[in-house]
Amino acid sequence: MAAEQVGIAAELIELLAVFIVAAGVGVFVAKVGRFPYTIALLLAGLGISVLGWALGIDLQSRFAVGLTHDLILLVLLPPLLFEGAATTDLESLRENLLTILALAVPGLVLSVILLGAIGQYVLGLPLILALLFGAMILPTDPVSVLALFEEVGAPERLSTLVEGESLINDGVGVVVFSTLLAIVTGTSGTVTAADLLEVERLTSVTIEIAVTSLGGLLVGIAAGYAVYRVMVDLDEHMTETVLTIIAAYGSFLLAEHYLHVSGVIATVVAGLFIGNRGTEYAMSPRTKISIFNTLSTGAFIVNTFVFLAIGINTPIGALAANAPVILAAIVLVLAVRIVIVYPITAIINRLQRRDVSRSYQHVMVWGALHGSIPIALVLGLPPGFPQARKLRAMVFGVAAFSLVVQGLTMPGLMDRLGVATRSDAKDLYQILVGRARAVDAALEAVDRLDSAGNLPRDVYRDFTAEYEREKEDLNDAISRLLRENPELRREELLVGERRVLQQEKSALMDAVRRGVLSDDVGNRLMEEVDVKLDLVDDGQSTVEQREEGYEEFWRSRAAEFGIDFDIDTADVDANTGDDDDDD
Repeated sequence: MAAEQVGIAAELIELLAVFIVAAGVGVFVAKVGRFPYTIALLLAGLGISVLGWALGIDLQSRFAVGLTHDLILLVLLPPLLFEGAATTDLESLRENLLTILALAVPGLVLSVILLGAIGQYVLGLPLILALLFGAMILPTDPVSVLALFEEVGAPERLSTLVEGESLINDGVGVVVFSTLLAIVTGTSGTVTAADLLEVERLTSVTIEIAVTSLGGLLVGIAAGYAVYRVMVDLDEHMTETVLTIIAAYGSFLLAEHYLHVSGVIATVVAGLFIGNRGTEYAMSPRTKISIFNTLSTGAFIVNTFVFLAIGINTPIGALAANAPVILAAIVLVLAVRIVIVYPITAIINRLQRRDVSRSYQHVMVWGALHGSIPIALVLGLPPGFPQARKLRAMVFGVAAFSLVVQGLTMPGLMDRLGVATRSDAKDLYQILVGRARAVDAALEAVDRLDSAGNLPRDVYRDFTAEYEREKEDLNDAISRLLRENPELRREELLVGERRVLQQEKSALMDAVRRGVLSDDVGNRLMEEVDVKLDLVDDGQSTVEQREEGYEEFWRSRAAEFGIDFDIDTADVDANTGDDDDDD
């Protein structure tokens, strides 16, 4: 018992030391300015690792709370995946689902095959190990991507594309890795390309990937719906916060360890369910604040530990000894990413109405960061695994390059491409809009309390007067800011137009389903909305100065019946047809 207490105390002391270092890094970042906090943590960890290597101290063996496969997958990953999914807009994800799925599923599988085929020659690995390395390193890491995008700012659609691919291809990557690992550990001899291409083996692998992925999807839906149903009939924010945490960990553990399907996909789907349907129908404003504050705080703490621990656990000696092969692996991983992203995106652009721009594609290639997922997988290799030391060095080396070099250059690349959204004016706009929403919510709450007789009239008038004054000041400040920053106004105008047009199309689809509109009329009206959406995607407003340059379908049909509109005044001149009779 005493030995156990000493061990726990040692782990707590080391954990405290980790967060003391993290706090120091946070102070440094706050003083320096816009330096990504997560990258600064990683560099601090690498500095500690380099110092330990120089002094001959094996930090990896002495670090009691070092990274392990189970720690990353079972403890650290679920809340990060859940938080990332819960804050993802489901409508935006649905709009970009074709691109995301194409890159995350066939794109990842093709990437693994391509890297394995070339890697057996470039990296000096047997084919099966080269494929296994590809399955470990190629899934993009949502932990890294989400943290970086939040810090540097990214357009909503770009964030959805990159984050959506990261969230989905992790599940696929883990399944492919597990399948290949089973082949390696279950085969005594050398596995050749002919062995892998056997029809029976290919069929088995395909079925396993499909069953594991679909199983994770179903578990995620079931877990999310179960928690959602409880929350619908509950109005206790602390209990609902606990239920959300249960959904995050429970969906992962149920899927991964009891049903042997994809825990990553299950957690992502549960997060999407709770974060979208749950917030809309099952959460009070107080519950939303409690849940999302808890999720964001938990994600921040986990990110802090993950990035610092990755740096500390990086085997500097092994990296130095394997520097040439690590460099080759870095080049190969980037080359495979380039070969996959651009062609697949070009094909998808031909199949969907809204293209993924070339600048977005550049960010998707360079922003494919690799961090905690690859490290968790390589740490999960069984004892005595062939060339495990080399594989570990390669994974840590590529991850370090990805997080440090690609991560540090991402803000500059996004600025250069004109896709970075973070600016002083944008920050102020978000502050003003955020406060305006809070004031609106406060006014609604005051009205509800007054209607229920829970607020004295004098207090109600004082509250209302104060919040109305603040609302007026906020609206004036927002209007002035937009007038002084026309680019910001234009950006927000187009974002608003896109959302309004999407609601128009949704209403038309609903009218067709209900039989209010015929299919022909509904399709014609929806085609018109699609034309406007295309204009908005091209940066053209459809509400300012009648920029659209075409006449709406309903106007032309109304004109055929003698109903004309003055564009300037929108007055209706209805000709009844009696004039023809008078002639």
